[in-house]
Amino acid sequence: MSHAKKSSSITKAAFGTTPGGRPVELYTLRNSHGVEAAIMTYGGIVQKLVVPDKQGRLADVVPGFDSLDVYTSENYVAHGPYFGAIIGRYGNRIGGGAFRLNGHTYSLAKNNGGNSLHGGLKGFDKVVWSARVAQGPQGPQLVLTYRSPDGEEGFPGNLDVTATYMLTEDNSLKLEYAATTDQPTVVNLTLHTYFNLAGQGNGDILNHVAYINAGQTTPVNASLIPTGGFADVTGTPFDFRTPTAIGARINQPDQLLKYGAGYDHNWVINKPPGELGLHARVTEPASGRVLEVWSDQPGLQFYTGNFLDGSFPGKGGKTYPRRSAFALEPQHYPDSPNQPAFPSVLLRPGETYRCVIAYKFSVA
Repeated sequence: MSHAKKSSSITKAAFGTTPGGRPVELYTLRNSHGVEAAIMTYGGIVQKLVVPDKQGRLADVVPGFDSLDVYTSENYVAHGPYFGAIIGRYGNRIGGGAFRLNGHTYSLAKNNGGNSLHGGLKGFDKVVWSARVAQGPQGPQLVLTYRSPDGEEGFPGNLDVTATYMLTEDNSLKLEYAATTDQPTVVNLTLHTYFNLAGQGNGDILNHVAYINAGQTTPVNASLIPTGGFADVTGTPFDFRTPTAIGARINQPDQLLKYGAGYDHNWVINKPPGELGLHARVTEPASGRVLEVWSDQPGLQFYTGNFLDGSFPGKGGKTYPRRSAFALEPQHYPDSPNQPAFPSVLLRPGETYRCVIAYKFSVA
């Protein structure tokens, strides 16, 4: 009997076809500890993420579906939870569905009230990416590429995007984005993976304990567009500088909190611009699972699944009711193209946009 140590690997399987007839593949990355991440070529979606608890028991900690048909269904698209997907060209909201660049106004789809959200009607979450497997310094990598043509969803320039996924031996799922353009444009990519560290579909996330490395947020108006200023979190439900249960203050009658029906806001991360740093750490007390989010992005959108309603047939017969999962999305601040005080999201020809996001799992 062999007791050789399992090594890291990537395998590929068919995962259905889109309504337009495009075949979709599911790539599963594994490391030597039994951690698994399954990623679709449709939307770059993290369909499964299996990590151990403090007893070494493995569980899938991300919501999703056993069939591609659910991800492409009219009901799911209409609800728009964006489970596990690459978000682009512009993550989060652009106020009024428009921005000005070099004296020209670019009009975008208004798919979120009067605003543009997550790249428009057919963002990067709804396209089939080209895939190849590469060998990196930390093991095998899944490399997804997509060319967003000039004018797609109203954005200028042909944008060539690469998303490289790695599953490292320290139990981190790491994603590196790179993008180039042939015209000045705006770019803000993120990943919209949700988590329940007790296991996907296992109750709500209100007892998870969160730390967020941020002393400020970017307050929003009633349509969730930033006012352009910054607000100190001290003495508010937004202060997670001391680890606090997610549910401890989520229903407090806070003027800013009411606009998101719970947490759905951008935090200003305490770190130098462009440097990789800790954004957040979340612990689930019963399982002992710990998730750390690291990124080089300036902001973190923290969303507590306030609009999930249990209407989708989740993996293994689970459903996902309100607040049954949370998302931590490193990104630039919402509406940055229209907010001169915010860090720039402008990408010019000859430059390369870069973004690193790492989800690191451990136990406490």
